[in-house]
Amino acid sequence: MKKWRTFLELSRSKGQEKYGNNKPLVSMTAGKWLVLAVLAILPALGSSQSAFDRFEVMDDVSAVIVNQNMFKLFSRIEADDPEAREFMSMVKSLKNLKVFSTENKAIAREMQSTMNDYVKKSSLEELMRVKDKGSNVRFYIRPGKDEDHVSELLMFVSDMQGVEVGGSKIETVLLSLTGDIDLNKISMLTKKMNLPSELDEAGNKNK
Repeated sequence: MKKWRTFLELSRSKGQEKYGNNKPLVSMTAGKWLVLAVLAILPALGSSQSAFDRFEVMDDVSAVIVNQNMFKLFSRIEADDPEAREFMSMVKSLKNLKVFSTENKAIAREMQSTMNDYVKKSSLEELMRVKDKGSNVRFYIRPGKDEDHVSELLMFVSDMQGVEVGGSKIETVLLSLTGDIDLNKISMLTKKMNLPSELDEAGNKNK
């Protein structure tokens, strides 16, 4: 749960960077470009409607939205190490990342109901279920170009125990990721963007 605490703390920070349109942003080490990415997350560039967008404006919901424009910015960053370059190459194929979390039980039930309806209407396939220390994690996918890729990955975590950020308990998390997603590289995405560590299970399932 340590990664999840870090992720939520970063999601509440404010920041915005402006860059030119013709030149690479700047040559950066892996640590510096990760900080840049976090600072640029909240001022979302553009918009994309989904079944879950209404949760973004709710008072008792923490939200992080990263859309395709943000992911494209990574292609203009010059990184010094191979791992950073591989990460930026991967995220260029992603479209949207949306993460919503809440401690409000009523909203949590609404999230679960909305997620269930979306899974049925969108004909998503269940990938796996995981129960860990009382929490329940479910993954759903939309098939991609081959067995290693999916075009959509949906994760729902409920009944989280003992997770607090800024004095607030976090009980439910809803994560939606779309694009050309390589399941074998999910752990890299989790690490570099400080996403919930539960997301790694989707990649482990594919091994």
